[in-house]
Amino acid sequence: MSLISLIFGILALIGLFIAAIPCLGALNWLNIPFAVVGAIVSAIALGKAEPGRKGMAMTGLVLCAIAIVAGGFRLSLGGGIL
Repeated sequence: MSLISLIFGILALIGLFIAAIPCLGALNWLNIPFAVVGAIVSAIALGKAEPGRKGMAMTGLVLCAIAIVAGGFRLSLGGGIL
């Protein structure tokens, strides 16, 4: 489960970089919900992980959080959020 959360985080970050390209900012409307799902999966994986095995789940959670915050900021800059 930790590996899945890490994959979600990496894909959300890739989606964030693609959405930073001009004229592709609307992709954040798809990327932010994807990152939220990834953050939920990461939180579940973090709760189920053994004490010494929380690195991948924590990394996935941080990457998803970065994608959510930066994507929301990018949408607000482009006028996508009222």
